[in-house]
This record gives sequence, structure tokens and C-alpha cells, in this order.
Amino acid sequence: MQSVIIRQANISDIDTVTELEKSCFPVSEAADRKAFELRLRNYPECFRLLEIDGKVISMINGMTTNENDLCDEMYSGTDMYAAHGKWLMLFGVATAPAYQKRGFASRLMERVIEDTKKQERRGIVLTCKEELIPFYSRFGFVSEGISDSEHGGAEWYQMRLTLE
Repeated sequence: MQSVIIRQANISDIDTVTELEKSCFPVSEAADRKAFELRLRNYPECFRLLEIDGKVISMINGMTTNENDLCDEMYSGTDMYAAHGKWLMLFGVATAPAYQKRGFASRLMERVIEDTKKQERRGIVLTCKEELIPFYSRFGFVSEGISDSEHGGAEWYQMRLTLE
């Protein structure tokens, strides 16, 4: 039987999360080591990992803010971070390719939603590609249409889960 653990990430996970990101996203969209270092040093509480038998196979990361919409500037800076912000902005949901479509990202997302409720935040905002809208809709996220994001040159849809 596999041992599954969900935990907060820390700076010692930087190589692991950088490699996981590279395996899941095109180069133009993937966060680099520098971006992960910034996130892990400034708001590690917004970064969750799912491990199986000690191996990180899935992650969700972002930051909390009082801004209502996710914007590209959030990916590389800390100016909009607010420890007690009313929204959790998700920057990435990733599962190692060999473990995809087995429910691990869903399990991790359920935990992040549960934690966000306990923190009494208004909700969670993320952007995704059109084909992932049904996946996030299963958790109660609602599409707000095409985002202003130009991240990686892709077309993104903003989705919001309101918890109040």
C-alpha cells in the first residue's frame, strides 16, 4: 500500500518542484528555479506537495492577495502578496506525467480548498487552458471567460471558486 502525504513545500524542495514543473509545462509557461525560490522564500504556506512513498508527484502553488484577479505580475514578484489576503491565486497545478489521470491532482486540490476555507478566505482564483475548464468546474470553479494574461503566449481562462 502506498503512503500518501500532503505537506507544505519548503526551500529544500526547490530542485524537485523545478523539475516537476519542467515535466508538465512548455518552456514558455513553466516557472523557473528563480520563480520557485521567490515563492518558497516569501510564501511557502501557499505551496502544497503530494508525495507517494516519499516522492513528490504533484504540486499546487500560488500566493494570497487582496487583488480580485490573477495577473501576470504576480508570477514573478511579491508586491501584491498579502499574508491574510482574501484570495488565493493559484499559479500552477502539476502532476508528474507518469501519475496523471489517477486522482492525485484532485486529491491535492481538495486539500487546498479545505485549507483555504479554514483560513476564511473569500476563495481561489486560477487561470487554465480551455480544455481544463471541466476539470476545475468539478470543484465548483466558475469560468469568468478569457483572462488578460499573456503568460507564455497562451490563451488563458480565469476561473473562480467563491467560498463565502
